[in-house]
Amino acid sequence: MERNKTARPTPPPDLSASDPVNEGIIVAHHGVAVEVSFEDGRRRMVGVKRNSGHVVGDSVTVTGGVLKRMPRRTELRRRDARGGIHLVAANLDVLGIVVAHQSPAGFIDRAIVAARVAELQPFVVVNKCDLPDTPELLDLLKATYGGSVPFFAISAANRTGLQPLQDFLGQGHRGVFVGSSGVGKSSLLNALCPEIDLKVGQVSDYKNQGRHTTTVSTLHLLSGGGELVDTPGFREFGLVDITAEELAAHFPGFEEHADALCRFRNCRHRTEPGCAVIRLVEEGGIPPERYATYLEILSEVENDQSEARSKDWR
Repeated sequence: MERNKTARPTPPPDLSASDPVNEGIIVAHHGVAVEVSFEDGRRRMVGVKRNSGHVVGDSVTVTGGVLKRMPRRTELRRRDARGGIHLVAANLDVLGIVVAHQSPAGFIDRAIVAARVAELQPFVVVNKCDLPDTPELLDLLKATYGGSVPFFAISAANRTGLQPLQDFLGQGHRGVFVGSSGVGKSSLLNALCPEIDLKVGQVSDYKNQGRHTTTVSTLHLLSGGGELVDTPGFREFGLVDITAEELAAHFPGFEEHADALCRFRNCRHRTEPGCAVIRLVEEGGIPPERYATYLEILSEVENDQSEARSKDWR
């Protein structure tokens, strides 16, 4: 006698193959979801894992509810004071370093090196030029970095000096502003893109540092052309996976003396014989304080390389 067989339910048809593939860009990251802007102007929230690795600026495809990241052209990363590594944004081509009179020492140098290694063009925005102590800062920074990167002097509060910066970004650049809290990044975004109306915080009394007013990374289209990513503020810009040789090649100010060749091709400009940089410091061609800053960052880079090798050996 044949036994009755329990009929198995028929599985639903797989419709994923028929779902349209939509290409877009991540324009906001909310932790467990990202906002994607599609080519036809539509926007959609797509759920992602909290540590998915997606970042604003990523080119993606969305099929049904599935998001897939496309290969990145560029990416910008930084290290915080605790050693944590953060991906700032992707597919950029310029990096705006926003500074004011309370900016920490070494921030500009590290950001310029990080930009150059990531194949981004760095530029410096000196904000708060309406304050009495900023012109002196501007003169100092131009004397130090004027031969290395473009400069823009503005007052976001008074909305002065913005046109040259708008013209630069309007050349089709996608960039991000980095700067320690309190330098006025949100005020600058509001001045360049008034419709976003970002919250602006006050500078606190403690060490004259500002409060973090941006909590979600977002990408904004500028009316005159170009795109800007707004990121939460941070007080450190530690270098990530930068070699000593890359630092020596990209440290701002050294490129002005590229014709003065060192004896060794991989010279780190520390103690090597026949080092052109050391000779220029001794002759006054490179200021001693700039060389001291370079050596400080070089020690950080060498320590990071040593720690990375130790982890590999384990």
